[in-house]
Amino acid sequence: MAASVNKVILIGNLGRDPETRFTNSGTSVTNFSIATKESFADKSGTRQDRTDWHNIIVWGKQGETCAQYLKKGSPVYIEGRISYREYEAKDGSGKRKVTEIVAMRVQFLSSRGGAPMGDEAGEARGRAPASGGGAGDDVAPMDDEDIPF
Repeated sequence: MAASVNKVILIGNLGRDPETRFTNSGTSVTNFSIATKESFADKSGTRQDRTDWHNIIVWGKQGETCAQYLKKGSPVYIEGRISYREYEAKDGSGKRKVTEIVAMRVQFLSSRGGAPMGDEAGEARGRAPASGGGAGDDVAPMDDEDIPF
């Protein structure tokens, strides 16, 4: 089988404060959204702006660091992978589909929120789960009740 790649790089601003929750096994998972903006000229030459929103998931200590230092509006660099997930709606109205970016590397681009800059504090590194389970190999896979939102 040929090699494949699932890698995303985004630079944007947080649209809301990060939220951290914990799975039943105690693994932390932090989520937030970021906005990326594209400017272009349409056919008539009028300048247009388009904003895309991306749901970000960060597992473990890296996510806790994000929740500590990042706030709504914070600029951030994200490296990760695209993940597609389906879950049952809490109100019983059927299945929902969601597209997320599972962050494997987060780089803070500003110390506005009080975060020190540099490799140690400005960058939160960690191993993201390969299949949505948790930060390590010894963590059981998530079930519907472990979904962080």
